[in-house]
Order: sequence, then C-alpha cells, then structure tokens
Amino acid sequence: MTTELIAGKDTGESAKDKLVQDIKGVVSDADYLLKDVASSTAAGFSAARAHLGTRLADARYRFDDARTAVADRARVAADATHEYVQDNPWKVLGLAAAVGLLIGVVISRRDPAKDR
Repeated sequence: MTTELIAGKDTGESAKDKLVQDIKGVVSDADYLLKDVASSTAAGFSAARAHLGTRLADARYRFDDARTAVADRARVAADATHEYVQDNPWKVLGLAAAVGLLIGVVISRRDPAKDR
C-alpha cells in the first residue's frame, strides 16, 4: 500500500509540473498576443488566437489529469485510513483520547498575568 502512495505521488507531481508549464506557456502566449494586437493583421491575429486556444485546451486537459490524480490519491489514503481504523479500533480510540486531552490542557492553560 505504501508503494501505491509513493507511485501516486510521483504521478501527481509530474502532472502538476506539466500543468504549471502549460499555464506558464498560455500566459506567455497571451502576453505575446496582447502585445501584437495593435500591429497585427486580421490573419495574424486569428492564427495567434487559434494557437492560444490550443494551448489553453491543453492546459485544461492537464488540469483535469492533475485533478483526477489528486482525487485518486485522496481515495487511496481514505481507504487506507478506513482499513487501519477497522483493524485497530482501540489504538485509534486511545490516540483520539490523548489528542483531545492534550488540546484540553493547552486550551485550559492561562497566563495568570493576563487574568488580572
């Protein structure tokens, strides 16, 4: 199960890197298009607009891939957590009680100088 999480992380990281590169490319193309609008002909503008549309569609596709990879990783983590809780209910209950006690102690501690 650990290897699945590691493999999922690698896939998510590569998808994220590709998405970031695509978004940077789209922004760069949009910047170039805005600078050339004033001096461009209608045909040049149409070609640049089509190129920008293609790059934007690619970025959307990569965004969907990244979203799917993140959802898959979250699903695997949730399944692993559910399985652990089912296998070790007393450990989980003890850990939850300890965390609750720790939070209660931290919240209840007050600085005596502030109470005056």
